Amino acid sequence: MEVSFSKEVQALRLGAGDTFHGEGILAITKGLLQAGVAYVGGYQGAPVSHLLDVMVQGKQYMDELGVHVEACSNEASAAAMLGASIHYPLRGAVTWKSIVGTNVAADALSNLSSPGVTGGVLVIVGEDYGEGASVIQERTHAYALKSSMCLLDPRPDLGVMVRMVEEGFGLSEASNMPCLMELRIRTCHVRGSFECKDNQPPKVSTRALMTEPAGFDYGKLAHPPVTYGHEKKKNEERIPAARRYIVEHGLNELMPGKHADLGFIVQGGLYNALIRSLQQHGLADAFGETDIPILVLNVAYPLVPEQVGDFCVGKRAVMIFEEGQPEYIEQDIATLLRRRDIQTPLHGKDLLPAAGEYSVEVLSQGLFRFWERHQPVRPEPVEGGASPSTGSGRTGIESARSWLAGNRERRAEVAAQLDKPLPNRPPSFCIGCPERPVFSALKLAQ
Repeated sequence: MEVSFSKEVQALRLGAGDTFHGEGILAITKGLLQAGVAYVGGYQGAPVSHLLDVMVQGKQYMDELGVHVEACSNEASAAAMLGASIHYPLRGAVTWKSIVGTNVAADALSNLSSPGVTGGVLVIVGEDYGEGASVIQERTHAYALKSSMCLLDPRPDLGVMVRMVEEGFGLSEASNMPCLMELRIRTCHVRGSFECKDNQPPKVSTRALMTEPAGFDYGKLAHPPVTYGHEKKKNEERIPAARRYIVEHGLNELMPGKHADLGFIVQGGLYNALIRSLQQHGLADAFGETDIPILVLNVAYPLVPEQVGDFCVGKRAVMIFEEGQPEYIEQDIATLLRRRDIQTPLHGKDLLPAAGEYSVEVLSQGLFRFWERHQPVRPEPVEGGASPSTGSGRTGIESARSWLAGNRERRAEVAAQLDKPLPNRPPSFCIGCPERPVFSALKLAQ
């Protein structure tokens, strides 16, 4: 799957009544076609950019649909492609690895988000964070905030991911805001299934040409004085429109639980890890049923104040699970609760590490700290929720402690069998990277 999608691309032809089985990034590509994407671009170099590999290897089918596919020279040129959607009702998508790729594309993204878009725009970025990362550890969230772009962080379930691709275009068109969609490394590789829809040929494409070009619109320029109006529109029109769409289309998910006096708010991309951690604590099962209510933020920005406030009001405590720093979501929620005079205790980075990937073990340790302050009714073990080796007579929380201790013991045993620590594995150039032979040639010349 890392080299060729020549067989897998046939799944892109599936239609209504068919079931897709496969990898996450291939499902995202199928979602683009179901949403009627008109053009796709990007820059290679990460699991998320396999989206572009799929499109290139399925070029014959893309030509049949009228979808333009372009492998760009860098992220800036890919982002510049999206300018086609400023004046025209074209749905466009580009992809690259973040944060370095988003840095390269920053200027083009600013000049896109200021005038706003007419056709839906989706920027699918690989959030290269935590274990397996090869770049600087920074968050794409900052770009969504500074440039007023919606930020989608879908729950790692193929059906949800595909729906968020389709709804992402709708959200972009309803708000005139570009949408970022961040996918972690494991999300790109997650496997599953979903019920397909028919692919939609783009309304305007290489096979359905427009008769007349768009007229000149002075308000779409990207320099003063029109940029002053753009700034006002972001806050007075676009963000409110985005919030309405988020609520009306149910983009964020509420998972009910019997302990309604407590609550968790989680980035969509961290949902699976949180559920697995709760499972170890005896507070969830393997199918996602949870005892603690969870608000899943498939749209991490903008937040909907009424939605978050209604979730928090009346609870003994709420904990926010937000990976990386600064804690943008936690700060935003703290502000909106204070403005609504909601006094629910709020936890997040005070109980979880400020930096680093939130693995199941890290989340479990944070949950222990939360239970110390806000203990739920001690639950009986949920079937499949505790490690089989811990026995059946303990509560789920005690089983989780035993599970963590067992992990530490196994690591110590493995370390004791090694003569010395394993060597570091720093990132290197990808096999297909054009820079690789250049550096090889320089070394030979030396």
